[in-house]
Amino acid sequence: MKAKTTMLILFSCALLLSCTAVKPWERGHLAKPQMALDPHPLQSTARSHHYGSREAGAASNASSGGGGCGCY
Repeated sequence: MKAKTTMLILFSCALLLSCTAVKPWERGHLAKPQMALDPHPLQSTARSHHYGSREAGAASNASSGGGGCGCY
């Protein structure tokens, strides 16, 4: 029981220490393109649209409409 309590206290301390306020001049480091989940969002959108329009009747994703002709 004591081990569980000690682990809970250590885990809580680690959580509290990891929270910090980011200063405005430090936010530029976090906004780098390398930090993005999708580094090329416009290219990914164009490829998704092209793939969706080539797949005829199959709906590849919810945002792509049309019947294979490339139109919306």
